[in-house]
Amino acid sequence: MFRIAAAFAALLFAQSVYAQSVYAQSAHAQPVKAKVETGVLVGEANDRANVFRNIPFAAPPVGPLRWAPPRPAAAWSGERDAAKPGPSCPQPMNADGSPNSGGANGPTSEDCLQLNVFAPKGAKKAPVMVWLHGGAHRTGAGWIYDGSNFARDGVVLVSVNYRLGALGYFAHPALTRAAGAEPVGNYGLMDQIAALQWVKRNIAAFGGDPDNVTVFGESAGGMSTLALLATPKAKGLYHKAIVQSGLGWFEPTTLAKEEQKGLEALQKAGVTAATAAELRALPADKLVAVNMSFAPFPDGRLMTETATQALAAGRFADVPLIIGSNSGEDSLMGPAPLPASRLGQIPAAARAIYQEEAAAGDERLARAIFTDRVFTAPARWVAAKAAPGRPAWLYHFSYVATRMRPAVTTAAHAAEIPYVFEYWGRRTPMSMVSEEDRRIAALMHACWVSFAKAGAPSCGGGWPAYQPQSDQLMEFGAQSGVRTNFRKSRLDAQQMVAIPTLGLGGPSPTNGTN
Repeated sequence: MFRIAAAFAALLFAQSVYAQSVYAQSAHAQPVKAKVETGVLVGEANDRANVFRNIPFAAPPVGPLRWAPPRPAAAWSGERDAAKPGPSCPQPMNADGSPNSGGANGPTSEDCLQLNVFAPKGAKKAPVMVWLHGGAHRTGAGWIYDGSNFARDGVVLVSVNYRLGALGYFAHPALTRAAGAEPVGNYGLMDQIAALQWVKRNIAAFGGDPDNVTVFGESAGGMSTLALLATPKAKGLYHKAIVQSGLGWFEPTTLAKEEQKGLEALQKAGVTAATAAELRALPADKLVAVNMSFAPFPDGRLMTETATQALAAGRFADVPLIIGSNSGEDSLMGPAPLPASRLGQIPAAARAIYQEEAAAGDERLARAIFTDRVFTAPARWVAAKAAPGRPAWLYHFSYVATRMRPAVTTAAHAAEIPYVFEYWGRRTPMSMVSEEDRRIAALMHACWVSFAKAGAPSCGGGWPAYQPQSDQLMEFGAQSGVRTNFRKSRLDAQQMVAIPTLGLGGPSPTNGTN
């Protein structure tokens, strides 16, 4: 009914509710220093964390390094100011300076491969969490997320910038020829691997344990996390993973198809450059304007298969995993009412399975099918595929902040982020955050922290690891708790339809095991 890639690419992710400019230098902040492989950093200490911002983890990807694997960052002499955030990677920005759909505002630059560290004071071998932001692989930035509450609770939080849009996920025959044997296309994914390598080499300088790293992300960051789990070069750089609304069913593609897509996108944008040198000489704003879907894809070099294919074949990294999605992922479809073109032709079989939603009308039915097809069912399938190895835990986030009720009834895409970080951003005064909101945040944040520390979410009175036979997940909602056979008939039906289209063989009729 819906093409996943088209639906996903057409709508940039609405994370600006949380992801505001979280940086506000305190007049009482105290300088704090750390020495990494490239020099001395001077950050600042707040009441919860030692904070270091704008740390280069790779050389600026400019000139001949545009569309090239990241190279090592240069050393500096003296001390580097690490108290202020750096620029976001090039992306579409709002003219009025307000945060865009990925939550970013302020300056942008191709010299954007920096990360930020929030470390517990006096930490020694503390667990590490590396956050990959969302934004459709087109918008967003690491600096907009405040990890101080993770540090308060004994975790070193690292947030990362990576190349976006046509600078981050783009293939072209001229670039492939110029690359020789180097990987191509997935430059944002290469940046994420370089950041994880930097963490392995340097995180001990902040009190972190390089042998206890959890990589986690939401939306495009969740997709990136799945891609990392399917990429051999990333093996050993992380030890646990969390995927928040990261899909899970990815259509197979090839480098040749991606090159053709890149050529067509440039033509539509009026770009006539034909050689690698001409492409690299283009102004960045010309490339920011290129409109196409952006995501990791198999280039045959760095990525040899999609995460879906790797899972189906048992070639997925065997690490403890949390994965889940939200009840209102259909927020990505746009506001109600949907135009008739978005409703499509709803099969009679879908109406029979989604009887409750169908009785409420085609709008609700289309939104329920989208949410299940693109997010809920793939998350269950991934958990089932991962279950035979190290444990996997499945969740569903349905909580709606008290201030939004009763007008809002489902948890929109990205709505869980403030509860994971236990921080609502600067645009939501704490006076608007209820005690119930705080309780849900304390619960979800504790689950993520305990998972990072020990490899299992010790929270909420018992969250069982996912097994297809028992089919249990944790719902974070107004009444949180373990649910059995959650939306089973609907998710089974979605899986029966989806799996054959992904070239993975026939689906199982029960419990998402194929």
